[in-house]
Amino acid sequence: MTHWIVLPVLLPALVAPFIVLAARYHIGIQRVFSVAGVLMLIAIAAGLAWQASDGTITLYQLGDWAAPFGIVLVGDRLSTIMVLLTAVLGLMVLLYAIGSGWDEKGRHFHALFQFQLMGIMGAFLTGDLFNLFVFFEVLLIASYGLMIHSGGNTRLRAGVQYVLFNLIGSTLFLFALGAIYAETGTLNMADLAQRVTLIDPSETVGIRVAAVLLLLVFAIKAALVPLHFWLPSSYAEAPGPVAALFAIMTKVGAYAIIRVYTMVFPPELEATAGLHGAWLLPAALISLAIGAIGVLAARKLDRLVTFAVIGSMGMVMVTISLFTPQSIAAALYYIIHSTLAAAALFLIADMVRSGRTDLRLVPMPAVAGAVLTAALFFIAAIAMTGLPPLSGFLGKLLVLDASFATTAMSWVFAVVLLSSLVNVVGFSRAGSILFWKSKSVERPADDPLPAAPATLSYVAVGGLIALLAVHTAFAGPIHGYMTTTSAQLFAPEPYISTVLETPGKLSTPTEGQ
Repeated sequence: MTHWIVLPVLLPALVAPFIVLAARYHIGIQRVFSVAGVLMLIAIAAGLAWQASDGTITLYQLGDWAAPFGIVLVGDRLSTIMVLLTAVLGLMVLLYAIGSGWDEKGRHFHALFQFQLMGIMGAFLTGDLFNLFVFFEVLLIASYGLMIHSGGNTRLRAGVQYVLFNLIGSTLFLFALGAIYAETGTLNMADLAQRVTLIDPSETVGIRVAAVLLLLVFAIKAALVPLHFWLPSSYAEAPGPVAALFAIMTKVGAYAIIRVYTMVFPPELEATAGLHGAWLLPAALISLAIGAIGVLAARKLDRLVTFAVIGSMGMVMVTISLFTPQSIAAALYYIIHSTLAAAALFLIADMVRSGRTDLRLVPMPAVAGAVLTAALFFIAAIAMTGLPPLSGFLGKLLVLDASFATTAMSWVFAVVLLSSLVNVVGFSRAGSILFWKSKSVERPADDPLPAAPATLSYVAVGGLIALLAVHTAFAGPIHGYMTTTSAQLFAPEPYISTVLETPGKLSTPTEGQ
């Protein structure tokens, strides 16, 4: 048993209370320890991803209690790449928060930021459904504190709405866990994968209800229509760097669907046959359409970006809902792209906010640094809308290719292509109003020119854009890695045997890898 896999959870859990207890009134010390902690997370996550790249599945048993009785953390290709993505995103967001001064506008930003990372890392690494619920609650508590950071009635109202919707999801999650435990006597995912196959086909009502409830919970987390109502106000009103970090939050819901419905309730399982495609694909297509319509109709830049996030999650869920190895590989490639693009757009929106009275899409006088901000917006918009040559274009090609041999091909092609066109029009309109038409509006003589965003803020956004460029340049190897990851998901026997049959063993390579 290796102890490295617990560090992505343990490290932020230790850094956060240290910041609160020892550096509460010293923002400089908080920044140093927060950045240092995230850099260590990146190094650890990179090591875990490298270890998992050959198919190795790493197991950690807390207290040395073997599954299914003890708590286990499991690292495979999927979980480690998501942990690495979270750590890298966390660094860029943290640099922006420091450069823009957002971390000084309220109390305990860095501690809450570390707790948020802890919850995300735990959700990706846990091998137990109950502990997935626990980490979801850690996410909820920390994200609420971050959302209302620096205060304000509007932000508080959006935060309350966010909490209420997620508490509904938490309640459904508990109902689902109770039903699953009543039917199977376990909540360990590897153990569940074996036990659900033993349920008599005539007695599957309970497990089908539990599977539906879980799907609803994860759909809420993924902001899938019609369960998306919490997202627009919550993300739009959150501080810029907080909204950028939240770009990975919806991916937790997508990750949970991929994990649970390829291992515990796979498409070929008779007890839950047809459950995934019954409404997941239609809901995903509607989400994609609603997101595009929202982008076109948005009257504020932050609202435009939030609807773009809903549309991108619709794209992800369209691909996931097909539940084939090819479609899951395409979804994983697109998840990385959409996370980076959405985070960059949220940070750019905050840059625009710093030089204007508000984010309404109306012409206002030009601000300092507008040329560089406009260039970054142009690149991020190209990425989000799926125009060539960036990874959004390649990701959409993979999505369309994955749907080519399915019965839903015509619907997927029509909605994806039309929504892409609408997104292009919406982002073009916003960019022209914000950066082009501003040249025609004169600044009053008594209105001083606002200062340009800090250099560190540009470094953070530039880093996200650079990562998008890398994701494009190395699309072949990355998609190849996602293909092997998808193959590992659809052949879960090594995962199950590592968790249940080989306690104390360091790792088990995937057969044939």
